Amino acid sequence: MAEPRMRFWATFAIWLTFIHCSNGIPWTQEKLQHRAVTLTSNEIQTALSHTDVSQMWQRDLRPLLVTRYPGSTGSQAVQQHIKTTLGSLGASWEVTEDKFSSDTPYGPLPFTNLIATLNPSAKRRLVLACHYDSKYYPQQWHGRDFLGATDSAVPCAMMLELARALDGELKNQKASIPNLTLQLIFFDGEEALFRWTSLDSLYGSRHLAQKMENTPHPPEDTDTNQLDGIDLFVLLDLIGAPSPRFGNQFPETTHWLSRLQNIGVRILHLIPSPFPVVWHTFDDNEQNLDRSTIENLNKILQIFVLEYLNARPAVTTNTP
Repeated sequence: MAEPRMRFWATFAIWLTFIHCSNGIPWTQEKLQHRAVTLTSNEIQTALSHTDVSQMWQRDLRPLLVTRYPGSTGSQAVQQHIKTTLGSLGASWEVTEDKFSSDTPYGPLPFTNLIATLNPSAKRRLVLACHYDSKYYPQQWHGRDFLGATDSAVPCAMMLELARALDGELKNQKASIPNLTLQLIFFDGEEALFRWTSLDSLYGSRHLAQKMENTPHPPEDTDTNQLDGIDLFVLLDLIGAPSPRFGNQFPETTHWLSRLQNIGVRILHLIPSPFPVVWHTFDDNEQNLDRSTIENLNKILQIFVLEYLNARPAVTTNTP
């Protein structure tokens, strides 16, 4: 009797393993073997026909160019703009808020991270992230407010434009890889409020990382959490100044950096080095942005996302 019982439990263990695996590997390891598609020139042309940097400038960038440090009225306005924009795309995006209060050098302040997920039932996520807060300055300088155009209004606008421009392709993406989706994260409180330290900085990302680590994912599985669900985390920061150079920051993502290079530029990561000359100055404003740079990076990012998600645009063939 012992042998049949042992064989039963062995069979059960194998069956249990395979219901949590795809192609014989755990779903948490699928990202290590993930392969992106390569879009054809016609598919690229079709995908990019929906994006327009001039419209993005008016619809998203300018509404974000306000003083928006945590707890400010500008912060509230930017949060509402992000939620309204994604909400206008219909029920395809699930937008959640991570609200919390944290001690700062100026006392307790409220913070709100915004998380938008295209297909919440998918286990794996390609994450695009940026911070939407601006650096806090106690006093204006010659009557000027710090607007943080590159830091990081432009990245926020790029993410919103991507969601809007690729709306059709992203909605149809479930058919290619139903277990993989796109997630957008807008962090609050990235900037130090007084002086950069481990406690006075990264308020939003520290809080959300801890929350994600403590949240089972999928909900019924207590062995994995939301951090396990992240395939690739792409952080956009300090984008919009002319002639940026992006270097390789993390060896384990070199393969994906190479894809970005092959799409459109020789050297590309997503945070330039050195930082823009206007970094943390009152000249980090709309007047010092480079439109052509933003337009190019916008298109490169959109193609990268489609290729990673295996989302091929439907190309219509004109017949005579």
